[in-house]
Amino acid sequence: MQAADRPDPADFARRVRARDLVVGYWITLDAPFATERVARLGYDYVAIDAQHGLLGHSGVLHGMLAVDCGGSAGVVRVAANDPTAIGHALDAGARGIVVPLVNTAAEAAASVRSAKYPPHGVRSYGPMRSGLRVGPVPAQADEQTAVLAMIETADGLANVEEIAATPGLDGLYVGPSDLSIGLGGAFPGDPAVQEEFDAALTRVLAATAAAGIAAGIHTPHGDVARQRIEAGWTFVTVASDVVHLENAAREHLSTARGRA
Repeated sequence: MQAADRPDPADFARRVRARDLVVGYWITLDAPFATERVARLGYDYVAIDAQHGLLGHSGVLHGMLAVDCGGSAGVVRVAANDPTAIGHALDAGARGIVVPLVNTAAEAAASVRSAKYPPHGVRSYGPMRSGLRVGPVPAQADEQTAVLAMIETADGLANVEEIAATPGLDGLYVGPSDLSIGLGGAFPGDPAVQEEFDAALTRVLAATAAAGIAAGIHTPHGDVARQRIEAGWTFVTVASDVVHLENAAREHLSTARGRA
């Protein structure tokens, strides 16, 4: 995709709030050059995983630099629902944050407060790198950054309607692996809880539609991403760097040994 044909990353938060379709990619490795190459492919956003990814704060910062060079919008899944973790991600230049393990409306409200400057929140002013691209006036920064809460536990699902209605929250984001386990699965994607899992997705979609916010979900590959988009999800991530690296290496090894 040519740069002139791509949406402006500065428009990312508005598009999320408008429930426009945004398709992204997931980064877990501290490899800025590879991240930049992915960001050049045409994904609307590239998300850096600061919770389970193999990188620290410097890795998040370098990832944001790489994503900006590639022309996508940078998103960070923060390590925790914590003002410091959220502030670090935003100061590094994230245009959106994904907050894990949100179980109640009060926890969702806390994540929003951590991401917003006074009078709407408690974010400390020190936009270091982000001020070059986002804001830097507090009201502008608040408008130009999106906040999504993860629904990945039984408690989060039980409270999903109240969470979705949280003022200032821009979307929900389903973590399928944890949600599957939270619903009683022995492992991510356990077919024994498939019916319950499908019902949970339907409930999350309904909650986001009622609240007028984005419906986000992680997917293992493009085929599932396409299915989710057709079902009405508007914020969809496709797999991750480490998964694709492993899959490609396995496929090439199999071909080389004549097992294809």
